Amino acid sequence: MCMKDIEVKNQVGLHARPATFFIQKANEYKSSIWVEKEERRVNAKSLLGILSLGIVGGANIRIIADGSDEQLAVDGLVKLVESGFAE
Repeated sequence: MCMKDIEVKNQVGLHARPATFFIQKANEYKSSIWVEKEERRVNAKSLLGILSLGIVGGANIRIIADGSDEQLAVDGLVKLVESGFAE
């Protein structure tokens, strides 16, 4: 299992458009992937799950992956979040 804490840098957080990019990226990996915010954990491949966390700009989240490509999954998703989803 691999995990990393990160701050969401884009101003609006993970609203529908960035959440869709996040889910598309998560689906590129075979590993099971979750996002945690304040003790709530959701499937990173679920749009409703991600949106239900209400992740706003400046929020801290944890990306967790477990599987054959877990390190690649965490690194790829962290890179996407750090890029601000190109917004």
